Amino acid sequence: MSSDDSSNAPSSQRRDAVREKAQQVHAKQSRARRARRFWIVTGVVVLVGAVAASVVYAFASTAAKPLAQPQNVSNDGFQITSVSGVTTTSGQAIGDATPTPTASGDPASATPSPTPTTTASVDIRVYVDFLSTGSRDFQVANVQQLTKWVSEGAAKLTYYPVAMLTAKSNGTKYSLRAASAAACVATHSPEKFFAFTNDLLVKMPSPDSDGMSDSDLANLAIASGAADPKSVRLCIENEDYASWVKNATDRAVDGIPDTKHVVLTGTPIVLVNGTQYMGALNDPKEFAQFVLTVASNAYYKTATPTPTPTPTAGQ
Repeated sequence: MSSDDSSNAPSSQRRDAVREKAQQVHAKQSRARRARRFWIVTGVVVLVGAVAASVVYAFASTAAKPLAQPQNVSNDGFQITSVSGVTTTSGQAIGDATPTPTASGDPASATPSPTPTTTASVDIRVYVDFLSTGSRDFQVANVQQLTKWVSEGAAKLTYYPVAMLTAKSNGTKYSLRAASAAACVATHSPEKFFAFTNDLLVKMPSPDSDGMSDSDLANLAIASGAADPKSVRLCIENEDYASWVKNATDRAVDGIPDTKHVVLTGTPIVLVNGTQYMGALNDPKEFAQFVLTVASNAYYKTATPTPTPTPTAGQ
């Protein structure tokens, strides 16, 4: 009996040792699992905190950084202050005495454009999209007489760059980028804004093409004579005023100021003293006649009658 108990003792001790070893392994595994859960939870918390901080910073940065607003702008338009450097489609510089082409475009039959002769200058506003063929047609046909009227002080001319055709350039947003480039020139070199606007319209790329790159737009602006080339290039290539152009376009779509319910539905829209021109875009004579008619109507509405002498007694 005693020999049996003696033989079973080592076996019992071994079982106890195995059991103790298993408990130690289980405890170690449990500690490892708890440690992994702790670090996973900690990592998630840190990640969520970092994301939240980034979002807060982004919103704070957006709130702190105002929308870039171009200079020399009034009601989303840029008034022409200089007509220097403007050229025709053939590259010829435009002078004050240059005759205006007839509707047929025959240089031999060209006649000088009439000039408004009212006591106050005529207000001409032009909403242009730099991918709109109609905008190009109006500019090419009328640039000479517009230049003449502005240089003689007979017209106040203002251009409004908008982006109605942003989706018509294979995803490059040329319409938006070109309008932003125009705002850059108006800001950094306002005396060359008209020349650059004319170049953009005359050298307009085909619709549904990529259009010019930002670098090409900057090169064109500098070739147009823009001062401070470094600032102009940086502004254009960074598309500084793209957001402003979007907002200005939306405002015009909602309603054009100082008009009788005129809204931007396409380009160009040309307004003379607030009245929309509905004639042929490529007929400078028709447009000139419209300008003279509107100017004359405005003049006679505001003209003060000359007092008639009152006879005195005995006369």
